[in-house]
Amino acid sequence: MNAKRWSAIGVALGIFIFSLFFSNYFSYTADKQEATESLSDNLLGVFGTTELEESIIEAGDSSKRIVVLSVDGTILAGQTASFTGDSGYDHNGFLQQLEQVLVDDTIKGIILSVNSPGGGTYESAQIKDKLVEIQEKTKKPIYVSMGSMAASGGYYISAPAEKIFAAEETLTGSIGVIMSGTNLAELFEKIGIDDTTIKSGEFKDIGSTTREMTEEDAAILQTMVNTSFDRFVDVIVKGRGMDEDVVRTIADGRIYDGAQAVELGLVDEIGYQEDALETIQKDYKLEDAEIFSYQTPSLSFSSLFSAKVNSLFQTSETMESELGKLVSAIGTPDSPKMMYYYGGE
Repeated sequence: MNAKRWSAIGVALGIFIFSLFFSNYFSYTADKQEATESLSDNLLGVFGTTELEESIIEAGDSSKRIVVLSVDGTILAGQTASFTGDSGYDHNGFLQQLEQVLVDDTIKGIILSVNSPGGGTYESAQIKDKLVEIQEKTKKPIYVSMGSMAASGGYYISAPAEKIFAAEETLTGSIGVIMSGTNLAELFEKIGIDDTTIKSGEFKDIGSTTREMTEEDAAILQTMVNTSFDRFVDVIVKGRGMDEDVVRTIADGRIYDGAQAVELGLVDEIGYQEDALETIQKDYKLEDAEIFSYQTPSLSFSSLFSAKVNSLFQTSETMESELGKLVSAIGTPDSPKMMYYYGGE
């Protein structure tokens, strides 16, 4: 890290410490997330966005390079925990990497390493659409290397690739959509809590945890899930060149191991990342290409200040009720979210 960046970090930290003495800047009646994002956005506006850093995996011809991109963890906006206990998947950071791949003419091939149970339908679609854009605009080949798991949304983002590799032990498939929720209406009734929701229309509180789901509610949500599932099927039909009826037959939500996935046509070959890399080099005459990956920036202004501001709010809310903790633990404070996810929400 150069002196200029260290100076910027020092100034930013100084601003943050100074801001602690003026915590009234935040209204406690305002939404906490909005306040956090506002501070982060202001700082990013001053110092600019974080530049991507590259890490050379194997030296070679820098005029024709292969990039290794990793999706490790649940595919959701923000930063999520990975299976290895590391900082995990950073959605905005990954989209930034894809944008860089799109415009970098020295990149001639892409290895997409996927180790994920899937995630949000929206976030998965963002990745898939950007990968397809890269293919259509640049003709850069994408080879997928599946890790221990590439299920549901993990498979969704893999399907458009030219070739997919998986180990025999890889868990993949889980093709489908799930919308999970918890209903606490009977519990609230037993402990004497009334739902006092005031709404402008019958379905304004659809998916509420505090009232029973009606048949009409279920029908509306099921239609949404079915429509999202149809899009999933279409991605596989187009990406894998499979017949739609065949896809629908195997897309009942079950998982498959790598060997089964090859037999079904969901995966091309049994192999690991080194096998995918060796194959793309051979297929596209890139044996002497430089191989690199993007590094996680050493400091993210957004994550640093979001964490610090959240800690301010948390210390001011030590009187959270036990009931609130219960709802947080077994329910969801948000409306149901459609997921391409293996294992529920």
